[in-house]
Amino acid sequence: MRIVIIGADGQLGSDLLKVLTHESVLPLYYPEFDVTRTAEMRAVLRQAAADVVINTAAFHRVDECEDNPRLAFEVNGLAVRELAIVCRETGSILAHFSTDYVFDGRKNAPYTEEDCPRPLNVYAVSKLAGEIFIRNICERHFLIRTCGLYGEAGSRVKGTNFVESVIALERQGRPLRIVNDQRVTPTSTAELARKIKELLGTSHYGLYHMTSEGDCSWFEFAQEIFALLGREPRLESVDSQTYGSRALRPLYSVLENRRAKDIGISEFLPWRSALKEYLIKKGYLRGGGGASP
Repeated sequence: MRIVIIGADGQLGSDLLKVLTHESVLPLYYPEFDVTRTAEMRAVLRQAAADVVINTAAFHRVDECEDNPRLAFEVNGLAVRELAIVCRETGSILAHFSTDYVFDGRKNAPYTEEDCPRPLNVYAVSKLAGEIFIRNICERHFLIRTCGLYGEAGSRVKGTNFVESVIALERQGRPLRIVNDQRVTPTSTAELARKIKELLGTSHYGLYHMTSEGDCSWFEFAQEIFALLGREPRLESVDSQTYGSRALRPLYSVLENRRAKDIGISEFLPWRSALKEYLIKKGYLRGGGGASP
């Protein structure tokens, strides 16, 4: 199977490279390959003639999207439309990633693929636009909504992830103010990549929710990180309004992996177990679970 990975230097893209070792993979890196440069993007993908195009590129600085909605829609909406058109023309399957933020958080129970999106911020609206383009243009697609990604490579756009950020702040003696009223499911990109590999082996196209199992607040996630590391920093619990982010976020955006389970994709680990696996891989913990010196 010939596979193109757009954004192969990001935290999800780099983990996809690791699990797709038995396939013929063409990794594409930003800025050499930019999804918003339509003519170049079309030429590269037509020449690649891939069976599958995996798009991990996104503009996901949520607060910056409020200030620059044009860029958000260029990357997350219009460029995705062009990708869908090219994949339809070349007969490629398109695998694309969306977000838990397409929901408004008022349900207070895990969202399934059948629930109606009601985005609250520019980022979420732009990602939903990308979803709509794909679903109406490219029949053979895997559209994956996920949540709270963290991976060994760190986010290319943000330069880090939540786990690394709070560990670095604690080591610097910096104050740790963490939001405690947004419930999410932190998800390891290493495990998500393994599930994507399983999904690509099927022909069950369509929309999927794919996250670790269980849920927590960002504050509870930070507590678990430091509990596993055997550290006791001073964490300050704050609500979203006090934290003062520019973009509204859903207070509950937990996803239910219903369709993945229905087609036989192996179940994700609980988020605590996936976090422990990540900390061991990064050298923060020994294999037995004790903190490394």
